[in-house]
Amino acid sequence: MWHNTTDMSRWFFFLLAIAFGVVFGVVLGLLFGWFVYPVKYVDTTPDSLGIDYKSDYVLMVAEAYKAEGDLGAALRRLALLGNRPPGDIVREATLFAENQGYSDLDVNLMRLLSSALESGVPSPETPAP
Repeated sequence: MWHNTTDMSRWFFFLLAIAFGVVFGVVLGLLFGWFVYPVKYVDTTPDSLGIDYKSDYVLMVAEAYKAEGDLGAALRRLALLGNRPPGDIVREATLFAENQGYSDLDVNLMRLLSSALESGVPSPETPAP
């Protein structure tokens, strides 16, 4: 049986050229994005974080509150997350933490901070595990 090898080689080189063009375009685009015009973040604040990172930040504020017992410092730290009431921020983060499987100790720290914000009375004492 006779095969036309010139037609096969045309298809091969055509597909090879397409693949080379795609690879070249991706590499050129990445180099351009990384080195020529990289993203520059200027004056970003923690309120631009996603809920997962905001929850981690609230947890860190709760841990600092437990260690220091300074509700004013906790309020100042929470103010970085936006102009919403701090109690709402902590409640949202606590709900996220409960649904995402944070440890009970972490969720309890966030609840302690939330209750301190609601009552306005610092009470960082929690029972030791």
